[in-house]
This record gives sequence, structure tokens and C-alpha cells, in this order.
Amino acid sequence: MAEQLEILNSEVHRMLAMHPIAAPHPHVVQIVAGEIEQAAACCPVVLTKSPETGRFALVAMFGFQPGEVLVEGAAEGTAAFLPLDVQRQGFFAADDNIAVDLAHPRFAPGGSIALFDGLGGPTDEMRAVQRAIGRIMGSAAQTEQFIAALVEQRLIEPVDVSLSFDDGQTLSLGGLYTVSGDALAALDDAGVVRMFRAGWLQAALAIRGSLAQIGVLARRRNERLAGAWG
Repeated sequence: MAEQLEILNSEVHRMLAMHPIAAPHPHVVQIVAGEIEQAAACCPVVLTKSPETGRFALVAMFGFQPGEVLVEGAAEGTAAFLPLDVQRQGFFAADDNIAVDLAHPRFAPGGSIALFDGLGGPTDEMRAVQRAIGRIMGSAAQTEQFIAALVEQRLIEPVDVSLSFDDGQTLSLGGLYTVSGDALAALDDAGVVRMFRAGWLQAALAIRGSLAQIGVLARRRNERLAGAWG
């Protein structure tokens, strides 16, 4: 469905209502640097590289393939980590304004959450959307600096994920990158201090540690398969 973008206006859109979160939840969501540690507590955090630009981006994995969400509560919007990019579904930054995509499923008929109150001010839910957009925009430079630091210190390495499931299916995920444990351990004292003082060291360790979440999601997928067989 084509986008129908309009600059959000309290008079024009006073009666517009939205759904809390529009399903389906994406299986991969781009995140900003400030979300890394919270995301890593419940799902794998990896880097992907744009084939067009060669630039890296941070993403949180909620499943292994499109249409699959394996993080508990994510499909209902109640997971321990709710990405900013999901919170602002249907809304976009437009210079100093917020644009709304009226064709987005979040604004399908039946939405019960008002964007504006009786006086034309934003509701608490709309303020949450505004904060999410503000954090995304405000974190763009920080995220780029963090990724640039990883590249400069040669801390990024590819990771190939090969999974086998009880139903005989196998999945191979390519094009993913993580933080190298060996490269982190090989950092000289000056490099460690620079990473630490910039706030990047803990984030880098969180990315590396989040690889353990791949096994958690794989087990959850197997449990679902077992339930389907049962």
C-alpha cells in the first residue's frame, strides 16, 4: 500500500485514532546505540551492511525469517524491549515536524487511542511517539560515531549462523556481523580507555554477549514446532 504522508496537525487530525502497535512485528528492527544493552538482554544484536553504501547498521533480531517473532511478548508489544522504531510506527520526522502515514495499518479502522485531547494537545500516547522519534533523531550521530569506532578499532567480524531444528529444517543466516571477542581482548590500554570513556566498551561487550540469544530463540522455535506437532 502506498504511503499517504501528511504533516501532523492538531486541527486536521484531531479525530485520528491509532492502534497501540500495528502487527506484524518485524523480525529484524534497526536500533540506535542507546538501545543496545536493553535489546541485548532479550534478543541478538548484530550489524548488517548496506549492499549499496557499504555502511553498517545496528539491528535487533526478533526472529530468523520474515513473519517469525520468537521474543516473548514482542508480537503483542509487551516484550521487555520495545524498539523505538516500533514505537513510532506510522510516524516519521519531517524537518521540524512529524508526518503521519495514513495508509499505515496503525491507523486502520477501529483504533482506540486518540492522538490529541479535547484541547488539541497531544495525549500521553502521542507524547510517547514524539519521544521515540526525538530519541531516534537525537541518537543518529551517536550511533554513527559508535559504529565508526568499531570500524576504526577493527572490532567488527562476520558471523555465520547455521541452525538445525527438530523437524529437519536448517537455516543459514549470512550477511551478519558482530564484535570480535579476540579483537576486543587485543585492544591496547589506550584503545580500551578511549572506548570506555566514550561509552562504547559496554555496548560492544553487550553486542558480543547477545550472540547467546541466538540459541535462546532457536530453542523457542523448536518448542513451537513441538507444540505444533502435539
